[in-house]
Amino acid sequence: MDATARTGHSRGSQAGPHGRTPPAGQRRERGDLAAGVAYGALDLGTNNCRLLVASPSAQGFRVIDAFSRIVRLGEGLGHHGRLNDAAMARTIEALRVCSNKLKWHRVGRQRLVATEACRLSANGADFIALVAEETGLELEIIDRETEAHLAAAGAEPLLDEAAETAVVFDIGGGSTEVMWVKRSATGADVLAWISMAAGVVTLSERHGGGRDVAPERYDAMRADVAALLAPFLAQVKTLPGGGNGPDHLLGTSGTVTTIAGVHLGLRHYDRSRVDGCWLESHEAERVTSHLRGLSYDDRAANGCIGRERADLVLAGCAILDEIRAAFPDQRIRVADRGLREGILAQMMRADGHLGKRT
Repeated sequence: MDATARTGHSRGSQAGPHGRTPPAGQRRERGDLAAGVAYGALDLGTNNCRLLVASPSAQGFRVIDAFSRIVRLGEGLGHHGRLNDAAMARTIEALRVCSNKLKWHRVGRQRLVATEACRLSANGADFIALVAEETGLELEIIDRETEAHLAAAGAEPLLDEAAETAVVFDIGGGSTEVMWVKRSATGADVLAWISMAAGVVTLSERHGGGRDVAPERYDAMRADVAALLAPFLAQVKTLPGGGNGPDHLLGTSGTVTTIAGVHLGLRHYDRSRVDGCWLESHEAERVTSHLRGLSYDDRAANGCIGRERADLVLAGCAILDEIRAAFPDQRIRVADRGLREGILAQMMRADGHLGKRT
């Protein structure tokens, strides 16, 4: 992806209809792009609703517009097995904004996916039908394997050029995908993967919520993740070179980008500073330990966390700590990109706009 794709959208950025003015250099008037040139990718997760609109460019794709809103679609799902009315209403409001943006930019090709919350809920299919009725958006509930491969494809440009193998992980709201990837002539091949039923929302709810997390509850969250991760680690050891560990870790999620922002001492989250940066293992450890010692109000006051994530960030830390324990002393490349970028790359490559991966 080109420089615009790397820096052209940020957490919570909104442009076009019902949003703030996009950054300089990214502004587009309606009709500026011919119909069919713009592509759209939407990722509706357990916690977030995210949209990217982009057009092909010489080096990859150029972001035209972006939208991200915390909707907590999966709130209470672990206890009740269903999406609740308030969560669905919040999500539909966000999806209306996405629908307007897709129309505004005359998006010709789009893929709109829903993940863990809709997969697990008893009324997930009914909700998808309601979304179509209310917004006109046709969402596709993808399986965990598809989600894992799309996340890996989206993060692939940040693999270290010198690396032959890496562990790519995506800590979501409802699930966490972990993949062992190996560089090949065609890009990065996923040789092993697991989708753990533990994301920041589900893990937090499973262990009593995330406002006040005592040390024993944090340890219990880690133990939960360790048990879920064990089959993947056993599989990795059977792969050529798997016993030696990957060349580095590559994390794509709100958890790892938040930890990077806190490490960098940012007053407010800045995607241009975070996406592509490196964290040493001991640096990640220092941040997770620091966050564990903060009160809920102190976490909420941090500009890289905020009140919307303050009760979820420690569950994310527990997942990250356990992944780091499985692959100790590994550097972490931080990616503020993932499933949406994977969708865009896949569609554009299929249409001949992107060359073969090198």
